[in-house]
Amino acid sequence: MYLGRILAVGNNESGNFVAYRVSSRSFPNRITKTFPERVAVVPKEGYEKDVFESPYIAYNCIRVVGDVAVVSNGSHTDVIAEKIESGMNIRDAMAFSLLTMDYEKDDFNTPRIAGVTTLEGESYIGIVTHEKVHVEKIPAGKASYIAVYEHIHPQTVEFTAGSASDAAKFIMDGGKFAEFTNPVTSAAGFGKTGWELVSI
Repeated sequence: MYLGRILAVGNNESGNFVAYRVSSRSFPNRITKTFPERVAVVPKEGYEKDVFESPYIAYNCIRVVGDVAVVSNGSHTDVIAEKIESGMNIRDAMAFSLLTMDYEKDDFNTPRIAGVTTLEGESYIGIVTHEKVHVEKIPAGKASYIAVYEHIHPQTVEFTAGSASDAAKFIMDGGKFAEFTNPVTSAAGFGKTGWELVSI
């Protein structure tokens, strides 16, 4: 099943996490790159001109602000992070940013998806489509994922990971995620007292 971009957030006995996977049929020539406090999705070397075909294929997919990690499928990662950094609560920052940025105005009306997890274990997940805006809190000790196609409602999932590397690999092809096609690249943040970021 093809879901397009996928993200997962939550926590388990090992720690708290955000994870992101690019699945793509149109623009598969992309990688994730880790920088201080963020992970970006960028075209592979030689495919830089792809950004002129679609403005939606390069962006920060994960950004850390203090004890909060934000994950999303577009430039709204930065908007959510900046609203939280300015003092807005997580739910409102997500809802405001999703509503303001709206779904992507491409041929597929691609939804924007987002998630937030704190080092204290508080997690939220959300989406904006051409029909709705939805943000919900995830129960403590649980994990959920959401995608831009098919699974556009939060889905509870068993997420097995004890590190950022584990989380990035798991959303790529582990457990439930092995059922979803066209994986390209992934990234994750994992932490208990601080955030570790990884891209694969």
